Amino acid sequence: MHADLTVPAVVHTDDLPWTPSPAPGVERRRIERNGDEVARLTSIVRYAPGSRFPTHVHGGGEEYLVLDGVFSDASGDHPAGTYVRNGVGTAHAPFTDGGCTILVRLWWMHPVETGVRTVDTRDRSLWDDARLLLHEDAYERVWMVDLDGEHTFDASGGLELFVLDGSFADAPAGTWIRRVREPVTLVGRGRVLARQGHLRHPPALPG
Repeated sequence: MHADLTVPAVVHTDDLPWTPSPAPGVERRRIERNGDEVARLTSIVRYAPGSRFPTHVHGGGEEYLVLDGVFSDASGDHPAGTYVRNGVGTAHAPFTDGGCTILVRLWWMHPVETGVRTVDTRDRSLWDDARLLLHEDAYERVWMVDLDGEHTFDASGGLELFVLDGSFADAPAGTWIRRVREPVTLVGRGRVLARQGHLRHPPALPG
């Protein structure tokens, strides 16, 4: 599903069906996927109240943003707006008491990234005006930005956008966009999660 990284793609995730995961009460909307149950993927995952996922190792790393509710594991409770990078080789057994939804990417990290990073995007002291840098290394830069008007995103090295909220022409909340070279211009008002450079040297696929 959208596995060819040389092909641009646009997905309106609200139109995708929820499909069951191996864990009861956990459902997924798959956005991009290359592999079977262990795969390089981007998806929206919904946990019903009281659900949990068995302990698992992040062989290719895990990155997620909590979209609503509270997502929990042994490290603590992560409310909506929490951004987490669990590096290659880390493990956890996530659960939720009241239910939650997360945007998650798996197997998109390189072996050099082994630590854990957590950012509370609700903390305005971390923001530089309308922009919050979430992660930057030799392979990619990830940030969150509040837009009002017209803004063009550079696609050098690859670009990925996820519209978190607001209203943009042809890109309502929940829209996922991948561009290989061509820039993307959004017109409107809202918050966007952006990533650049990750298609220049993508990590090896699982297996």
